Amino acid sequence: MKRKLSTYDLTLVGMFAALMAVGANITSWAPFLQIANVPLSMQPFFCILAGLLLGSRLGALSMTIYALVGIAGAPVFAQFHAGIGVIFESTGGFILSYIVTAYAVGKIIELGKEKKKSSFMIASFVGISLIYVIGTTYMWLALNMWMNAPMSYSTAWTIMAWFIVKDVAFTIFGALIAPRIYSAVTKATNKKIAA
Repeated sequence: MKRKLSTYDLTLVGMFAALMAVGANITSWAPFLQIANVPLSMQPFFCILAGLLLGSRLGALSMTIYALVGIAGAPVFAQFHAGIGVIFESTGGFILSYIVTAYAVGKIIELGKEKKKSSFMIASFVGISLIYVIGTTYMWLALNMWMNAPMSYSTAWTIMAWFIVKDVAFTIFGALIAPRIYSAVTKATNKKIAA
C-alpha cells in the first residue's frame, strides 16, 4: 500500500516543479547561455535530480505538475512561454519526456538494493538518454508531420548534439552529488513518517 503524500512530500514536489520553471528560463538571467539563439536550459538536470532524490512517484508528480501549470497558462516553459500550444511545438516532446524520465530514474534507484554511486550514475544516464530519445524523436515528428518544416532524423540529432554535451556534463555532476543529498532527504522523510 502506498503511503499518503505528506506536507513534506508536497513541498519537495513543488520545489522541483519550481526549479524546472527556473531551469527553463535560465537564459533570462544569463543571456550568454545560448547557441544560435536557442537557449540552453537546466531542465534535464533538475528532472533527473527529481527522479534521483524524490523517487519514481514524487519525481514524476513534480514533472507532471510543472507541465500542467505551464499548460494551464503560467509562463513556466522556456522563454516564458505557456499554454497547451507549446506541447505541439517542436520542443514539446521534451516537456513530456520529463515525466517519463523522472519516473524511470526514480524507479532504477528504488529497485537497487544498495544506493551506490554507480546506481545513481546509471540511472542518470538512462534519464538523459530518455530525454533525448523522446524529445528529439518528437521534434522530428512535429517538424515533419504538422509544422511543415521537413527535416531528416539525422539532422534533428545533429542540432541536438550541442545541447547533449552540456547535459551529459550536468548529468555526471548530478549523479556525483545525488547520493549525499539522497541520504539527507531519505533521513528527513523517515523522520516525518515516524512523527
